[in-house]
Amino acid sequence: MVQVSERLKVKVFQSGSANTSLLHHRDSGHILKRGCCRRPALEQVQPDRSIPSLPRPVLHNPRMLCLCRGKLKLLVVSLSFVILFTWLYLLVGNSENGRSLLLSACLLESTEARLLERDVLASRVREVEEENRQIRLQLSQSQGLAAQPAEGNYGNQQWVASADTGPEDVENTAEERANHSECSRSPTAEKCELIHVACVCAGHNASRDVVTLVKSILFHRRNPLHFHFITDTVANQILSTLFQSWMVPSVQVSFYDADELKSEVSWIPNKHYSGIYGLMKLTLTKALPSNLSKVIVLDTDITFATDIAELWAIFRKFTEKQVIGLVENQSDWYLGNLWKNHKPWPALGRGFNTGVILLYLERLRRISWEQMWRLTAERELMSMLSTSLADQDIFNAFIKQNPVLVHQLPCFWNVQLSDHTRSEQCYTEVSDLKVIHWNSPKKLRVKNKHVEFFRNLYLTFLEYDGNLLRRELFGCPSQASSESTVLQQALEELDEDDQCYDFRRERIMVHRVHLYFLQYEYTPTDDGTDITLVAQLSMDRLQMLEAICKHWEGPISLALYMSDAEAQQFLRYAQASEVLKNRKNVGYHIVYKEGQFYPVNLVRNVALRNVNTPYVFLTDVDFLPMYGLYDYLRKSIVQLDMANTKKALVVPAFETLRYRLSFPKSKAELLSMLDMGTLYTFRYHVWTKGHAPTNYAKWRTATTPYKVEWEADFEPYVVVRRDCPEYDQRFVGFGWNKVSHIMELDAQEYDLIVLPNAFMIHMPHAPSFDISKFRSSPSYRYCLTTLKDEFHQDLSRKYGSAALKYLTAQRNI
Repeated sequence: MVQVSERLKVKVFQSGSANTSLLHHRDSGHILKRGCCRRPALEQVQPDRSIPSLPRPVLHNPRMLCLCRGKLKLLVVSLSFVILFTWLYLLVGNSENGRSLLLSACLLESTEARLLERDVLASRVREVEEENRQIRLQLSQSQGLAAQPAEGNYGNQQWVASADTGPEDVENTAEERANHSECSRSPTAEKCELIHVACVCAGHNASRDVVTLVKSILFHRRNPLHFHFITDTVANQILSTLFQSWMVPSVQVSFYDADELKSEVSWIPNKHYSGIYGLMKLTLTKALPSNLSKVIVLDTDITFATDIAELWAIFRKFTEKQVIGLVENQSDWYLGNLWKNHKPWPALGRGFNTGVILLYLERLRRISWEQMWRLTAERELMSMLSTSLADQDIFNAFIKQNPVLVHQLPCFWNVQLSDHTRSEQCYTEVSDLKVIHWNSPKKLRVKNKHVEFFRNLYLTFLEYDGNLLRRELFGCPSQASSESTVLQQALEELDEDDQCYDFRRERIMVHRVHLYFLQYEYTPTDDGTDITLVAQLSMDRLQMLEAICKHWEGPISLALYMSDAEAQQFLRYAQASEVLKNRKNVGYHIVYKEGQFYPVNLVRNVALRNVNTPYVFLTDVDFLPMYGLYDYLRKSIVQLDMANTKKALVVPAFETLRYRLSFPKSKAELLSMLDMGTLYTFRYHVWTKGHAPTNYAKWRTATTPYKVEWEADFEPYVVVRRDCPEYDQRFVGFGWNKVSHIMELDAQEYDLIVLPNAFMIHMPHAPSFDISKFRSSPSYRYCLTTLKDEFHQDLSRKYGSAALKYLTAQRNI
């Protein structure tokens, strides 16, 4: 724009100089030859030949003659200036348009010439506006959008212009290709069209990462989705539970066993950190249903920043021969110049990245894809020996031999953030970003000048409340799942005018559950006496985990009631802790927050259901078990023949009011601290009935296990078989959540056996929010009493007359 302005200034200056000389010549020759200040003789006045000859009046007064000449002079000068400025205005346009100045001057005297010049001026104005727009577009682009080397970019000279090469792009203008953020067309799928997405997911970490991908897709989507997951046993358990409890409308999920596909790719040596699962995408034509014609294939480290329907619509741009849609690789890996003696697999130009793939399955099956990729891999492995980038190497070698089969996607559909990437040349505006690919082993720690922006976008979905994604797609019919149908029926049966409506609604609420949030490894024992410590906690009890792991060396099943953001805080805490990081036999299960009450028994049941040992130790996270309790309980299980009898082993509970305690290493040390007042029996001064039946006086001198009878409000911590009854989920928050469970154990005729050499100590903590509500709200206490009565009635119906004693005991309190 600056250059255009400078050219205009120079031409106006030159034209102005010439016109000034012409004006001076004309004025001096015709008008200013004599001045009116002198009284000329009448006979010396020469007739003005530019004025037509007319009968001249006889002027008898010289003064009048001079006055008339002055007026005539003023009129002629005025007309000259008007003609001059009009001429100058047209001269600017004509001189830049290559037209003759003399021609313009001549044409001004005719009406036809003026009309012609008007058209020329209008045309020039349009040209200048077009040129200005082009200059603005060029200035809006970064310097990184300069032309790339021909061998580095297949099909285009600039990544920003690497638009689709399908038939619909023929009519795209240069402006549309250069400024895709404003002018490029964004095709979308048909309304309510089902979009299929495939993903290979194996292990605990990948199962956690894929949730962020799913969130980003659900956040932007406007179409029904069908996810196809190729999973191992671990990922299948995690993701099936997650989607079943998530209950997102218009979302279908299918799982395919990766173990059945391993034989297809296990013969390929692979150096990539993804292992054998990094080759599974080659088998999708075989793994996915034969009636599935198209699918979008994604890595688990992908984040969407737009509606996935826009990507799905690109299938319509495929030519008849194209079967695969890929984005060009944005690093120099396949150019072979990253380091000395670097020899990559063959590729077309820079090659293609397989983090985002459009697979036309129907056409791939038609060209015998399985046979073609096998032949390609066998041929290249003879010289390359192994793959470095898993399936990507084989895809690129195949495309090198068959370039007509690939449809190149615009680079913003796979903005790659690896160490050697040039992805910043792919975008100039936030609106340019479509898909972000964290394709580096460093993930969020990768080096990129815009990494903070990308990290914040990723964290947005990482910590986003997944409950908010349970939204309907209006206008798209969908079949509700059986779980959502049952939930809806239960909700309709509730009375909203009931004073305890919130408590009853909480009982039937379905919470999202993410099992095994961290890596979990367990090896069963040979003797069949293994025990898992089972507990639940929230964010405010997180500091107890390290201490529990130091006191209990056996397997642990913990259910954590947290929000999405708190779950990420826990993840960072666990990964930074040396104690937790080195313990692989601890299963962490996230129950995501929803509702106003703490669903304590639901959370306990999640931990109880996901135990792999035959026996469980049901406790709370505020208790530290004595050192060596794990081995002692395993011996007691054998001695008391728990495998063939119904027994619940009671572990006596004590408490301290000191935050820093020298933990007793034996029963003798504990009794000494009990006598000194450093320790107390649990809740002796607040809720004596809760543990009084343990009979602490007898325990002090006991050397063998002894049986105790159930009493009202008894709530000990026990060791039982894994198939014990679950906790009653109608009890939420504070009150009766453990009492009801012990009552049902007694109803099932479990014997309560107190262990003489076992103990646990409760550590002090601030009161919970729920106990504060219990103490301050009469409505809360009224509803708890109502729930107790209903529980007794249900117990009587379930166990008959044997359960009447619980109702009698409750009335006697």
